[in-house]
Amino acid sequence: MEAVIAVVALLFVLFLALGAYAVVKAVGAARRGMDRTITQARRTVEDTTLRARTFAQPGAVGELAQLRLRLRTSMRATQDSLRAGVAEDSSLHESLALFQRLSAHGHELDDELKRLEREPDRIELSQRLPGLKDRTEQIVKAADSLRWAARDRAHKFADDDLDLLSQQIDMETGALRHWTDGPSDDQPLTSWSDPATASATDRAKTASGSAAADLNKPSRPGASAHAAEGDRADRASQEPTRPAITPPAPQPTYPWQKKPKPESTT
Repeated sequence: MEAVIAVVALLFVLFLALGAYAVVKAVGAARRGMDRTITQARRTVEDTTLRARTFAQPGAVGELAQLRLRLRTSMRATQDSLRAGVAEDSSLHESLALFQRLSAHGHELDDELKRLEREPDRIELSQRLPGLKDRTEQIVKAADSLRWAARDRAHKFADDDLDLLSQQIDMETGALRHWTDGPSDDQPLTSWSDPATASATDRAKTASGSAAADLNKPSRPGASAHAAEGDRADRASQEPTRPAITPPAPQPTYPWQKKPKPESTT
């Protein structure tokens, strides 16, 4: 009885631990999903705000908003492209590592541009704007280079695979149309034709050809007589030899018949 109670208690503790683990995992997944949703919503709001500033605030502030929007768009597109391609091509791990280093410079530049949006000194902002444009252009150009290189690599592999597949399909279609190199036109061979019928037809053609050849040969005097004698001799040699005198068949004996008496010698 104590063993049963111990087993039941152990199972209860095990189920309780599994339930707690499942609850923790579910809560963590829900939290991560919520964080992604919040991040995506915040990113969408910031991009919309930057686009609005680009058109609504001309001058240095509008140019700063345009630089931030261009930087964020390029960096986000490159990040998505590399993360999607690294799952299929392991050689992109190094490119992803380089992009992580580039992202550090991008975040630093984005934070600086964001601080300069609240800068009250427009003259100082206008003087620093060309340098900020150069840094933004450099980072965007590097990110675009990584993104397009990864896409070109994926397209190259896809094109090579497509060319190989096309060659294999051409070989297969040629093999499927290989019936023209099969039998002749006089007797086409199909999968449902009877081999015995085909062989009989061939023998009939051969026999007719031999008969026609014999008829076309010129006749010689006395040749027919010799041929007839030869045929008779062949038939006679092929027939089984019969005995000259047929032996008498044994006569049946009956029980009521008397046995013959032996002849006396006296």
